Amino acid sequence: MKKYAAIRQKLLQRRELLVKRMQEIAQQQQRAEGPLSQDFAEQATEREHEEVLDALGEAGRLELSQINRTLERIDSDEYGICAECGEPIAEARLEVLPNSEYCISCAERHDH
Repeated sequence: MKKYAAIRQKLLQRRELLVKRMQEIAQQQQRAEGPLSQDFAEQATEREHEEVLDALGEAGRLELSQINRTLERIDSDEYGICAECGEPIAEARLEVLPNSEYCISCAERHDH
């Protein structure tokens, strides 16, 4: 686990930032739950704003899930090992894509 301490710290910082952003999005969504404006153009803008908040919230939930899964892999000493073939994942790949569960070969197979 010490081997990946820097990556773990970056993930923890990113998770903290995401949690704060998710809280801000939730607060904005609560404010937007009131009745729609009487003006049709304003209604369209309000609905567009709601859709953007929903998309940001979903993206944040997905990233949080990936970070939590990665932290679990680090804590259980499974991190850095391909979830498919069991071979080591290149450290350069983990630096760029810390949430990667697959080595390059297996990731390419999944993409096709």
